[in-house]
Amino acid sequence: MKLDILAIGAHPDDVELSCSGTLAKEISRGKKVGILDLTRGELGTRGTAETRDKEAEEAAKILGVSMRKNLEFSDGFFSNNTAHQLEIIKVLRKYRPDVIFCNAIHDRHIDHGKGSRLVSDACFLSGLKKIETICEGNAQKEWRPKLVYHYIQWYDIEPDVVVDITGFMDKKIECVKAYKTQFYDTQSKEPQTPISSSNFFDSITYRARNLGRIIGTEHAEGFTVERYPAVDSIFDLI
Repeated sequence: MKLDILAIGAHPDDVELSCSGTLAKEISRGKKVGILDLTRGELGTRGTAETRDKEAEEAAKILGVSMRKNLEFSDGFFSNNTAHQLEIIKVLRKYRPDVIFCNAIHDRHIDHGKGSRLVSDACFLSGLKKIETICEGNAQKEWRPKLVYHYIQWYDIEPDVVVDITGFMDKKIECVKAYKTQFYDTQSKEPQTPISSSNFFDSITYRARNLGRIIGTEHAEGFTVERYPAVDSIFDLI
């Protein structure tokens, strides 16, 4: 299976919180989209690795992605090193995505910045044919995604690209709500965390509404890029 977009997150729910509106929009246009989670989020205060697995599976069904895989790196302790890069390279070469979405370039959670750099480096290395990888018993050919986008997470990073997701906000919220153990729930007996407050849950919508306001739409998601964004015509910005 070849993917058009592979969205990668350090933890299950990173993708849903940050770019699931854009993914839902592209899926509605017939694009093949996959999700790759680097860890199972096992160090999270609320829930367990097992509940996160089930929640991620449910979110994937809601979004309608073509595949979801978890590399089971160590939450909090994975590194940007050869072993971790090679595991991501194997996935890139197997699914051959044109576009990558990955973690914010820097963020409150240390795994987000680490994951951002790790994925970016793996995307470059994946295009070097002298790096040899084997997947399912077969030698893989080199593959480098055309574009790497970094979504925005806890910090309000200034975006380079803003995507109109009007009409897909309900789907985004539905995906996020699949993570029942993690977010605001008046019935929960679990400890409170920065992401379990009603303010945080509301921020998902008000950030999207604010970005939408700035570009003249109802809702939007923002991304940073590693190279100049290019357009075929100046009218593409309208």
